[in-house]
Amino acid sequence: MGSGSARRGVTVGLAAVCLALGLGPAAAAACREDQLDLRWPEGQARFTVEVADDEAERARGLMFREAMASSAGMLFVYPTPREASFWMKNTLIPLDMIFADAGGRVISVHANAIPGDETPIRGGAGVKYVLEINGGLAGRLGIVPGAEMRHPAIAEPVWSCDAE
Repeated sequence: MGSGSARRGVTVGLAAVCLALGLGPAAAAACREDQLDLRWPEGQARFTVEVADDEAERARGLMFREAMASSAGMLFVYPTPREASFWMKNTLIPLDMIFADAGGRVISVHANAIPGDETPIRGGAGVKYVLEINGGLAGRLGIVPGAEMRHPAIAEPVWSCDAE
């Protein structure tokens, strides 16, 4: 199999994983407060999200939740870019944390944060958005630094709600 065929196989495989998880393709101009789109060279996904955009919501996050749908997540929105740090105290499910800059470009991905662990998880400097999804999902989908987020809360997006 040539490299083009191998690439198509990976893309088709990721598309099948996305569809099986209910993470269909992100439609154009479909920005809604309860949805976040992600795209990267090998694919794209859409998550139904809760938005944590004030201090109390960010402090509570996904604590005490016993389960979360595979197509769901929580988007943490900060007023300004910062050195963001998370922990898993009182969090019952493993999570992937996807840290993004002011434009929604992914800076780093922390996979499979351990429930209950109080070790700080740092996303790096310049973080304005953090998407938490089920642990291991970012790796299965292929979400890596450089991926782009689209959501109405992203004021100056690299991927606009008006773009395909």
